[in-house]
Amino acid sequence: MSDFGFLNTHRTWEDWCGMLLGALIVVSPWFPIYEEAVTAGDQTLILNAVAIGFIVFGLSQLEYVALQRWQEVITLLAGLWLVVSPYVLGYSGAGFLRVYHTGLGAAVVLLGVLQLWQDWGISDEDMLKHGR
Repeated sequence: MSDFGFLNTHRTWEDWCGMLLGALIVVSPWFPIYEEAVTAGDQTLILNAVAIGFIVFGLSQLEYVALQRWQEVITLLAGLWLVVSPYVLGYSGAGFLRVYHTGLGAAVVLLGVLQLWQDWGISDEDMLKHGR
């Protein structure tokens, strides 16, 4: 019987998945299913998506090179912000963009929780060996 041991260790594919999620977040305002064309008035939501996407992408790259717990916490917070940002910034009526940001944010949160859970009990020295 399997004990899901592969979920107990932080693997490099998780970092690559985080980079992919970050890239998807950056381009999300221009996804083709977005109901209304992104206009100059939507600068706040574009800036939000690009900033959060770059944060998630950059933190995933840092985790790939030198793993630290604070990176996972910031990734988790960035994902939570992306989930609530349509409601806070007022584009919750934007149809699929709200769905994209909620779904991508939830995926980032799940990834951050998984990584934080995996790395919670290991020492700082073992974290520095990640990816080698």
